[in-house]
Amino acid sequence: MDQATIITVMQDAISTILTVALPPILIGLIIGIIISIFQAATQINEQTLTFVPKIIGILVALLIFGGMMLNNLTEFASRIYEYAVMIT
Repeated sequence: MDQATIITVMQDAISTILTVALPPILIGLIIGIIISIFQAATQINEQTLTFVPKIIGILVALLIFGGMMLNNLTEFASRIYEYAVMIT
């Protein structure tokens, strides 16, 4: 296995991680910002007020983007398998 193949595999892994993790993280970030603005405006400092909407939002994001995420992960696994077969 040469250095170029290792770099290609690492770039593929990083891009797969980003495309799979981005939708739930982005939804959680947006919901967190909206709730923070609401808490700052109303001066309600309740800890559970931030967690419940984030959990619901992330679960909805997983329902919406779950198929795409699973597809990306299975394609990545098949590419890794092809790299492993190519080495031997």
